[in-house]
Order: sequence, then C-alpha cells, then structure tokens
Amino acid sequence: MVKKEARILGIDDSPFDKFKDKEVLVIGTFFRGGSSLDGVMTTTAAVDGKNATAKIIRMVRKSKFYTQLRAIMLNGIAVGGFNVIDIRQLHEKTKIPVVVVMRNYPEVGKIKATLDRLGMRSKIRLIEKAGEIHRAGNIHIQFSGCSLEKAKELLKISCTRSHIPEPIRTAHLIAAGIKLGESKGRA
Repeated sequence: MVKKEARILGIDDSPFDKFKDKEVLVIGTFFRGGSSLDGVMTTTAAVDGKNATAKIIRMVRKSKFYTQLRAIMLNGIAVGGFNVIDIRQLHEKTKIPVVVVMRNYPEVGKIKATLDRLGMRSKIRLIEKAGEIHRAGNIHIQFSGCSLEKAKELLKISCTRSHIPEPIRTAHLIAAGIKLGESKGRA
C-alpha cells in the first residue's frame, strides 16, 4: 500500500524550437502525493540527444529529497524530442520506481519508423526496453521497479485535478511558464 503523502517527483520538459534550440529545460517537481508541492529542480538535456537519462539521474541523486522519494513520474519516455530516457537504468541507478505517463497511446510504429529513418536505431531499443504499455484509467503507462498494481496506486494518490498526475502537471506548467512567459497547453 502506497502512503497518501508519498514523495513523488514529476518530470517534464519545456517547449523548445527543434530547429534553433540545442538544449531543453527539464523541470522536476517534488510532491507529497498529489496535494503538496515541496520543491522544484531543473536540469537541461540535448534536443534529440542521448544524455537525458544521465542528466535526470544526476538531478535526482543530488536532491535533498532523494532518500525520501518513492516514485519518479515522467511525462512520456523522452524529453527534447527524441532524447529517450532509459527507464530501467533510471530505476537501477536511483533505486526508485519509475512510471511513464502518456495521455494517448503512442503510435509506436510511426515513432520507430521515424527513428530508423533518422539513423537513431539505438533509441528504438530503449523504447522497446521500457516494456509493455498498459492502460490505467484514461491514460497509458510504462513502469520499471514496481508492479502494475503499485504504479496504479501511485496514480491514484497523485491524480488530484486531472487524469495526469499532479507532479507531472505542475512540472509542465512551470516549464511552459518559464520558457513562454505563461503556461499553456496540456501535460
């Protein structure tokens, strides 16, 4: 059973211009369940790069909340376009369960075809390594370091204002507000 006020880190990237920006801002928000924001962290990752996993691991491990974290939630499996996060490695290096949240079921075939065309085959392997995509209410998830049941429990305590967990929703709002001057759009 997951405690109602379990510390959860939600991660999302900021909007970016794929033709101009070399890096994307990545925001992490620390929540107690889905009710209380306790902190914010940032890092950057290369647009379409390969450093998101290492950057997020470093951000998490240097946090004062690291030992208290019970889950990491990602808004999708990549930041900065195709900078795909290795969720298994993220879990192994932090010892914290990882849940990838997706509003819609991804068009995996199209994504793989695009990555193949761009010569980014190693990123296809990372997507496959993340495992099966599961429906969880009105969203879809992948996870590492926990069971499907625990992932759903984490969603239950953190989805307080929408189908998207509050830690991710808040990271999205902060990232958009910083980059655009005002938050807009849906996480």
